[in-house]
Amino acid sequence: MAVYHLLLSTSPSLALPPRRPNFSSNRRIPAHPRLTKLPSSPPSSSLPAIRKTLVRSTLREDPVSPDAESPTLLIGEDSAAFELGKQKLVSWVYFGVILGVVLYVLNVVWIDNSTGFGKSYIDAVSTISGSPEVAMLMLILIFATVHSGLASLRDVGEKLIGERAFRVLFAGVSLPLAMSTIVFFINHRYDGSQLWRLQGVPGVHEAIWVANFVSFFFLYPSTFNLLEVAAVDKPKMHLWETGIMRITRHPQMVGQIVWCLAHTLWIGNSVAASASLGLIAHHLFGAWNGDRRLAKRYGDAFEGIKKRTSIIPFAAIIEGRQVLPEDYYKEFVRLPYLAITALTVGAYFAHPLMQGASFRLHW
Repeated sequence: MAVYHLLLSTSPSLALPPRRPNFSSNRRIPAHPRLTKLPSSPPSSSLPAIRKTLVRSTLREDPVSPDAESPTLLIGEDSAAFELGKQKLVSWVYFGVILGVVLYVLNVVWIDNSTGFGKSYIDAVSTISGSPEVAMLMLILIFATVHSGLASLRDVGEKLIGERAFRVLFAGVSLPLAMSTIVFFINHRYDGSQLWRLQGVPGVHEAIWVANFVSFFFLYPSTFNLLEVAAVDKPKMHLWETGIMRITRHPQMVGQIVWCLAHTLWIGNSVAASASLGLIAHHLFGAWNGDRRLAKRYGDAFEGIKKRTSIIPFAAIIEGRQVLPEDYYKEFVRLPYLAITALTVGAYFAHPLMQGASFRLHW
């Protein structure tokens, strides 16, 4: 179940600067009452451009306080929005073709032990130390270095080879490394020293199941843009503001921490603990790196969203910096989250198949 968190932890995505919004000199943009540093009447050069800048919420106009003169305005984009009527059939046909080609190439070049390099890669890392814990940490370190390193170089890379080509490079390198790490974890999850054993304790299995289920609702919203993930649409950097972003500005990090704690509690050994240590450290760095890149790209616009949100879940809401609309639930009643629900339940029942497929690779 860790594949979503491993592959799309960036969360966080960058792109070429979109067109700057046209603020007329005689138009006044109401400032959010809590964003004291955002100019209430910005000239055309004062706010960095974002794809949907200062648009009213598509869900409702929510007053921040009873005596507020204007409704709350969104600085960023509406998360997980999916309008079926705007989808193009040909784009999804391209997506299916690209997915098939990627899986075929991945199988030949990496998965198939007779033609691919996956087993050789695992063997090379494993020979560094006879310890499965060390091998687990090394695999995560290699993946994290490549994944976060390429994310940090994305601005430069996209200028050199273009957004789509860089996305292909990014995915082409990250995907096999992530898969190797996942397969190694599945095959060696019960190696190492047993630290505790809670699998027979009443209620633990149910609590772990709920925690794992909830963790996948903390996916970063860019994950849902499958056409951009596959480079069918031109990949963009998004400044999300609604949905899960109201709870935490770094949902991918939070979801990964919940997933790691749940699996470590259930398995209870040193290999699971080392995997969790490595993944959590990677996502903590990703949170810092993601904020750094967003601040560099969007400047004051990101700082405005930063003031309304928090890294720790619900902190901004408790402190009054984030005001939830009364119909907040509608930001989750959307097709991407319905798909996540189905896929998460399906992945749980598919665990035996995943374990069997991993074992047959002998990685």
